[in-house]
Amino acid sequence: MKVNEDSAKVSFPPPFLFLGTLLLGLAAERLTGPLTLGLGRTAGILIGGGLFAAGFALDLLAVGLFRRAETRPEPWQPSTRIVAGGIYGRTRNPMYLGMALLYAGLAILFDGPIALLLLPAVLVVIQTQVIAREERYLEDKFGEEYRSYKSRVRRWL
Repeated sequence: MKVNEDSAKVSFPPPFLFLGTLLLGLAAERLTGPLTLGLGRTAGILIGGGLFAAGFALDLLAVGLFRRAETRPEPWQPSTRIVAGGIYGRTRNPMYLGMALLYAGLAILFDGPIALLLLPAVLVVIQTQVIAREERYLEDKFGEEYRSYKSRVRRWL
């Protein structure tokens, strides 16, 4: 992966952090013996499936808005404009929110309490190593336009 100089300079794909940590948590489940969230199979499917579906839809919607605006969603590529419409009028980070919902949904579907407990650590890394870099980059590149957007729209929810 080549990191563009005109970018937030994030050197890893954020979806890999979510996926890698989820797999690590689920593998830890197998090593520690039978742990459970205690939801039961039906509740696990309904709750986990619902979170997964919501995350998937949110990510599709968010990426679609970036594509329509003809800018790149990858934080190692240049941004050509601020996307502020649609879901981006409610949250500045719908892709990361979607990934968190996907992660939580899968952790619940696979009845993985350790994986679910690791999600806050993933979000801290995303916040400090990805979102903070993106915000600095966007503020440097777009100035008042981004600062105004940032003042109107929450980071997560």
